Amino acid sequence: MQAHRVAQPPTNRPNPGALIRAIRYLGQQRRTVTIAYSALVIATLAQLAVPQLVQNMIDAVTRSITATRILTEVPAAFQAAAAAQLGLTVEQLQRDAANAEGLVINAALLILVFAVMRGVFSFLQSFMAEQTSHGLAFDLRNAIFSKIQRMSFSFYDRNQTGQLMVRATDDVERVRTFVAQGLVLVAQSFLLLTGALIVLAFTNWQLTLVILPILPIALAVFVVFGRLSQPLFGEVQARLARLNTILQENVAGIKVVKAFTREPYEQQRFDRAATALMEQQIKVNRIFAFLFPVVFLIAQLGQAAILYFGGQQILNGTLELGQYQKFSLYLVYVFFPLGQLGFIIALLAQAGASATRIFEVLDTESEIVERPNAIVLPPLQGRVEFRNVTFRYFNSSAPVLQEVSFVVEPGQTVALLGATGSGKTSIINLIPRFYDVSEGAVLIDGYDVREVTIDSLRSQIGIVLQETNLFSGTIRENIAFGRPDASDEEVIAAAKAAAAHDFIMSFPDGYQTRVGERGMTLSGGQKQRIAIARALLLNPRLLILDEATSNVDVATEALIQRALDQLLRNRTSFVIAHRISTVRNADLILVLDKGRLVASGTHAELLENSPIYAEIYASQLIEDAPLPSPNGQLGEGASAL
Repeated sequence: MQAHRVAQPPTNRPNPGALIRAIRYLGQQRRTVTIAYSALVIATLAQLAVPQLVQNMIDAVTRSITATRILTEVPAAFQAAAAAQLGLTVEQLQRDAANAEGLVINAALLILVFAVMRGVFSFLQSFMAEQTSHGLAFDLRNAIFSKIQRMSFSFYDRNQTGQLMVRATDDVERVRTFVAQGLVLVAQSFLLLTGALIVLAFTNWQLTLVILPILPIALAVFVVFGRLSQPLFGEVQARLARLNTILQENVAGIKVVKAFTREPYEQQRFDRAATALMEQQIKVNRIFAFLFPVVFLIAQLGQAAILYFGGQQILNGTLELGQYQKFSLYLVYVFFPLGQLGFIIALLAQAGASATRIFEVLDTESEIVERPNAIVLPPLQGRVEFRNVTFRYFNSSAPVLQEVSFVVEPGQTVALLGATGSGKTSIINLIPRFYDVSEGAVLIDGYDVREVTIDSLRSQIGIVLQETNLFSGTIRENIAFGRPDASDEEVIAAAKAAAAHDFIMSFPDGYQTRVGERGMTLSGGQKQRIAIARALLLNPRLLILDEATSNVDVATEALIQRALDQLLRNRTSFVIAHRISTVRNADLILVLDKGRLVASGTHAELLENSPIYAEIYASQLIEDAPLPSPNGQLGEGASAL
C-alpha cells in the first residue's frame, strides 16, 4: 500500500523557519535588494549625521554669546584672564564672536544637504523595496500555482478551493507587505539603534549606561508578543479561508441555491463565518491595543531616566547644553525603533503565519511523482492491461478496486458497467495516472504508467469527463485547449465530428463566441459537445469517455454517436455510458460489482452467461428503449432486449 501525503488544514502553530524560507526568495531579486538596502544605509547615515550638526550650531551660538559678553562686559585688562578660565585666548574669543553667524549658516546648510540626501535615498529605498517585494510575491504565487498544477487528484479531494485561493493571494500579500515594510523597518531600526548607541557611548558613556537596561526589556516584549500573536494571525487566515470557501461555493452554485430557496441558510452560513473572522480579528487587535502602550511606556521610562541623570550632569557642569541636545536627538534614534516595535511585531507575526500556510502547500508531496529515470512513452498503439490492480483512496482500509485484471487490445472499444460506486470511474482515473494503484500495475503498450513521464502519457490520451468544464474565453480557444497551435480547419473538423459545428455557427460570433465563466452561456449539451471536440482534436490513440453523451438529447446523441463510431475505429476507447447503443457495439464489456470485475465479454456473451449483467442491463439500460407505440408495436431498438 502506498503512502499518501496531502496538505492538511493549517495548524496555526508558529514555524519560525517558514518566514526565513520566504525571505530567501529575495535571492532572485539581488539587484533590487542591493539597491534598496544600499540606499537605506546611506539615508540612515545621513539621518545619524544631523544631531552632530545640531550640536555644532548650538556650540557655535553659545560660544559666540559667551565671547561677546566677555569682550563687551569685561574690562580689556581682565579679558585675557577671563578667556584663560575658559581655556581660550582673547583671539579665539574674537573669532568665536565674529564667526558664529557663518558657522550657524554652514551647519544649517549641511543639515539641509543631509535632509535632501536622506529624502532622495529614502525614496529610492522605498521604491526599490516595493519593487523587490512585488518580485518576491510574483515568485511565490508562481511557485504555489506551479505546485497546485502538478498535484494529484487526491490533493484536490482533500483541499478546498477557497483555502488554496487565500494562500495564493492574501497570504502571499502579507509576506510581501512584511518584505516591503517590516523587513526594511527591522534593518533601519537596527542601523539607527546601533549607530546611535555607538555615538552615545562616545558622547557620554555614563548616560548611555542608563538606557541600556531598557533594550533587553524591549527585546523580551518583542519575543513574547511575537509568540502570542503569530498563532492568532494564523487563525485569522484560517477563518478568512473558510469565509472565502463559503463565498466561492455559493457563487459557483448560485443556481442550486436559488432553485432550493436556500438564500437565508447560505446567508446564515456566511454570517457565522464572517462573525468568527471578526471576533478573531478583534482578539488580535486587543493584544496590540495592549502592546503599543507597553512599548511607549518603556520608551517614556527611558526618557524620564535620561532627563533626571542628564539634568544632574548639567547642574554639576559636566554636560554642556550642546552635548545634551545632541544626546537627546540620538536618544530619539534609540527610542524610535522601540516605538515601531508594535508595528514590526504585527507585520512579522502576520507574515510568519502566512509563510507557514504557504509552505504547507509548497512542501506537500504529490501522490503522483515522476520518477527520475522515467522514459518518454513512444507513440501509443493502444494496448491496455490491468494486472491484479487494487486501489484505495487516501489510505482507506476499504479498497475501491480489488484485484482487477483485464487486457484491452489496440483499437477495441471497452464499455464499463456497474452500479454507482462499483469502481468504473476509478478504472478510467488510473489509466492517465490521475491516481496511482495501491497494488498491481496498469500497463499501456507494455509500459507501466509509473515508469513513463506524465506529460508523454497524458498528451496521448483524449478525455471527456462527466462533469464538463470549460474555461472563460472563446469557443475556439476551448476546443483548441489541448492543441493551441491547431489550425481553424482542424478545429472545425473536430467540432463537426462532435456535432457542434452547426450550433456554433448559429451564434453571431461563431467560433469567437465567448462562453463565460465555466461555459455558463451554453446549454449542458452544447458544453458536452465542445468538450468532445476538445478531446477529438488531440486525435488520440486512446480515448476515455465518462458518460460523454449524458447531457445531450436523443437526436443530438445520435449525431454524436455516428461521429464517434467513425472516430473510435482503430482507437482504444474506454466508455462509461448508460446508452444501449454504446454497450451493444462495444468490443468488450467489463462488469464491475463492489470493486471487483465479475464478468467480461461481448454483449451477446454476457446476456447468455452473466446474470448480473442481465440484471444491470434490464434495470439501467432498458429505460432507454422506445416505449410501445399506440398500436402496441415496439419502436426501434426494443428488439435488442
